[in-house]
Amino acid sequence: MAPDKTADLLARDDTADAAPRPGTQRARLSLFGEILDWLLVPVMLLWPVSIVLTYVSAQALSNPPYDRALADTAASLADRLRVRDGRLVADQPLPQREILSSDETDTMYFQVLGLRGEFIAGDPQLPLPYEYEPIQPNQVLLRSDLLNGAEVRIAYIRVTPPGFSAGDGREDVNLPLVQVAETLNKRAELANEIAKGVILPQFVVLPLAVTLIWFGLVRGLAPLADLAQRIGRRRPGDLSPIDPRAAPEEVAPLIRSINQLMQQLDESLKGQQRFIANAAHQLRTPLAGLKTQTELAMLQARDGGDPAELRESLRQMALSTERSVRMVNQLLALTRAERSGGEAAPPVLRRLALDELARERVRDWVGAAMKKRIDLGCDEAREDPVFVDGDPVLLAELIGNLIDNAIRYTPDGGVITVHVRTAENGAVLMVEDNGPGIPEHERELVFERFYRVLGSDPDGRNLDGSGLGLAIVREIAAKHRARVTVGTAPLGGALFTVTFPPSAPPSKGSE
Repeated sequence: MAPDKTADLLARDDTADAAPRPGTQRARLSLFGEILDWLLVPVMLLWPVSIVLTYVSAQALSNPPYDRALADTAASLADRLRVRDGRLVADQPLPQREILSSDETDTMYFQVLGLRGEFIAGDPQLPLPYEYEPIQPNQVLLRSDLLNGAEVRIAYIRVTPPGFSAGDGREDVNLPLVQVAETLNKRAELANEIAKGVILPQFVVLPLAVTLIWFGLVRGLAPLADLAQRIGRRRPGDLSPIDPRAAPEEVAPLIRSINQLMQQLDESLKGQQRFIANAAHQLRTPLAGLKTQTELAMLQARDGGDPAELRESLRQMALSTERSVRMVNQLLALTRAERSGGEAAPPVLRRLALDELARERVRDWVGAAMKKRIDLGCDEAREDPVFVDGDPVLLAELIGNLIDNAIRYTPDGGVITVHVRTAENGAVLMVEDNGPGIPEHERELVFERFYRVLGSDPDGRNLDGSGLGLAIVREIAAKHRARVTVGTAPLGGALFTVTFPPSAPPSKGSE
């Protein structure tokens, strides 16, 4: 793996959530307080509205009985009137104002106007009906008016008494008018009594309702407290999922999100554990060799040994250092590939041209191929781009590892070709060489971690490698829902084929 590409790969680590700025602190929210506020605030706002509506309704309820009694009094006075000799008289004595008063709370007034509007009896200061009011003979009407600056309720009737005749030829003859007025004190007292009877119990009901709401919230949120206790009793390191059925239905989405987070955390911890275990196991040998070569070089330098042997020791130190660096880079790349996706956090894929990416990776590896006089090329069967949905950095790592593997196992002067094709069910990437190939019984094993095909180069030296390159290829392919296989190339070497699923069509305006 090229060092610059490794740096690009490692630079794409996931970023953590932004932390609050220093000096700022987010206020803690209380679910109990929030629900209590949303329940009590409307109740406290509706309470004064209820009081006002109750008082208005009480006033409306207190008026009809007094209006009926006032109308009956006006009708009773009208029944006493008679017309005799062209004059309006009463067959019974008309009552005085004091007789009409039922108690000391209210004051009643009456007024009788004759055939020509002349005052007959009662209280002359009573206001007359409005001129625009229609005349409805023998029907009691009601209105509100002012008398001496006080509001009064007036019942009035234009009566047709016995002996009245409108055809006597006189234009100034009108229907007699009878009015009875009453102050509103008793009505107000009745309205107040009704309002008190309804409002006063609310001062008992409201605190009781608040207490019941409080108790209901405590009982309703008790399952959350039980869930917190169950989670708190877990052993350290227990990242098993929480059963959503053990929590209220409203909390189930939160439980699923927590389970998803715990799954990601579990995968991350397992990846770190695997990385530490693999690094400790695989770095032990090259570091031990590096230590031995270093001690040997120090002895040779101290004893004035052969310069050629000293240079060979230094060369071996450089090789051991290179192997260690490569091992660390590939362990980090494998860990990155494992973290970049999965069911909990799929990788972010975008539409990209696979053929263009393959050409770039081939150019990156031309220098390494030239050192072994290997003919490294890219074969494209068509001019149209071949699109796949993928992460460009991860796919570049996949192609680079396939090319690197081919260079290591292809003898000097060999041929390596990278093919990009459009298939019926997606895109295909192939890397073939004319090396020794891979025996059929080992073709599945080569994708296992740290598994290496035994072999040597033409000089008889064992082929070096970490055994992680093809494991990284399989991991990245799985993240892209691709399938990787190995077979025999037409030239007799190994043929690695990666089949990608069809690319989604580009959104409008994205191209």
